[in-house]
Amino acid sequence: MRSSAIAVSGLRKAHGDKVVLDGVDFHVAEGSVFSLLGPNGAGKTTTVNVLTTLMKADAGTVRVAGHDVVTETRQVRAAIGVTGQFAAVDELLSGRENLRLMVDLKRVRSGDQVVTRLLRRFDLEESADKLAGTYSGGMRRKLDLAMTLVGDPRIIFLDEPTTGLDPRSRRTMWSIVRELVADGTTVFLTTQYLEEADQLADQIAVLDKGRLVARGTPEDLKRQIPGTHVRLRFADAHELDTAARLFTGATRDDEELTLRVPSDGESRSLRLLLDRLDEHTLNAQGFSVHTPDLDDVFLALTDTTGAAVADEHTSKEAIAR
Repeated sequence: MRSSAIAVSGLRKAHGDKVVLDGVDFHVAEGSVFSLLGPNGAGKTTTVNVLTTLMKADAGTVRVAGHDVVTETRQVRAAIGVTGQFAAVDELLSGRENLRLMVDLKRVRSGDQVVTRLLRRFDLEESADKLAGTYSGGMRRKLDLAMTLVGDPRIIFLDEPTTGLDPRSRRTMWSIVRELVADGTTVFLTTQYLEEADQLADQIAVLDKGRLVARGTPEDLKRQIPGTHVRLRFADAHELDTAARLFTGATRDDEELTLRVPSDGESRSLRLLLDRLDEHTLNAQGFSVHTPDLDDVFLALTDTTGAAVADEHTSKEAIAR
């Protein structure tokens, strides 16, 4: 069993009389991707700010890389890197100069070699000496993450890292995250894209109104939500009518000539369903199994009508100092 890179117990935080985090507990295994999901104002960025030492909790304990975030702030900051919701690059500096700035702030040895290696890794060599203000959104994000990796942090916090990126740039970032984890880095991810969490996360926690309402793998969470069904398509209305009488709880679409039959999606259930069609000499021209996705999980577990709470943005420079 992998040890914990992050351990959070009884985390509480309030802004005035507004409770933002209310007794949050979770662990993040080393070398994994942990994704925190929740509607706007759920407390995601506040959680990141507490874990990255930018904000003090009102109660609870938080250990990051084995260090207490309150009493061992310097050790925590030395072990982490943070990429916020907006690319924290200086547009008046070149890509190379932005990286050199981070090298100097973190007092990294062999700085020129580190800068060259990161430019190559993120495919930024050709644009290294151009002003970051001329970069595309995807290039800025890559530079931002490259800056985060200066000093080889063991744990990286990515707070909505692909917001505003086109699909191609998002997938490039996904590939980079997978490479980091393959090298042993732990990634703490908050995202508004549920597909992103589904693609990347080993574990997901759903935060709503300051409380964790669910935890587990993406597949674990999907199985908690009812809605798995088999979709059968028939050749004519007569066969659809006959099939509809066979399955209690089934719903039909007369225009599409389809029947939606509740199921757990397992092979035994599918075999029994198809055998029953055979018994009544019915032939479905097509069938498919549909399971809930993370969108369904998110909507089922969260109340998105609550008022949003302004979460503070993270700052690389604050972490580096």
